[in-house]
Amino acid sequence: MVTPEITPEERSALDKALLDALTPLASALRARATGLPEERVWSEDPVEVALSVLATWKVVDTRVGHLTATAAGTAGACGASYERLGAAWGITRQGARKKWPDAVGRGPVAPVVLELFGGRAELIDDQSSGRWRWTGLGADGTRGAADPGTPSATKEEAAAYAGAFLREHGTGPVQDPSGRSSA
Repeated sequence: MVTPEITPEERSALDKALLDALTPLASALRARATGLPEERVWSEDPVEVALSVLATWKVVDTRVGHLTATAAGTAGACGASYERLGAAWGITRQGARKKWPDAVGRGPVAPVVLELFGGRAELIDDQSSGRWRWTGLGADGTRGAADPGTPSATKEEAAAYAGAFLREHGTGPVQDPSGRSSA
């Protein structure tokens, strides 16, 4: 795949669209940082204004990087090789592997099972979002799951939430690390 070239007209339209998208974000970030009303943030020291714009581009750059990694991961999940990812990005196969190390060959991950306090929970890697969620059945028969709107960033975080659920819905007194029991 050849990296696509854009025409000068397309470049100009892209620059305009990016600046149109950046301006409200830059205004909001600058207003929060300075405490000034949004209508006054651009009338301050030119150096500070320019630095605010630069900082906002950093936010955009970080989001674009995340979206780029998501696109690479999606292409990899659909069967694209590192060679093809690299060709699409204009880099070598090795460069693509370094840039997106988990994009290719990452098939479905088997759920991690926790059996604690007489209950059972599964930790599930949600590959579409790169987040973890959990479902569980407490020893008392109560079913639970991660809040769908707030999946965990790591497997360990999901395990902590699942473990807390299993403890709350376990049977019998729970032993704390000091050996004392609690109800």
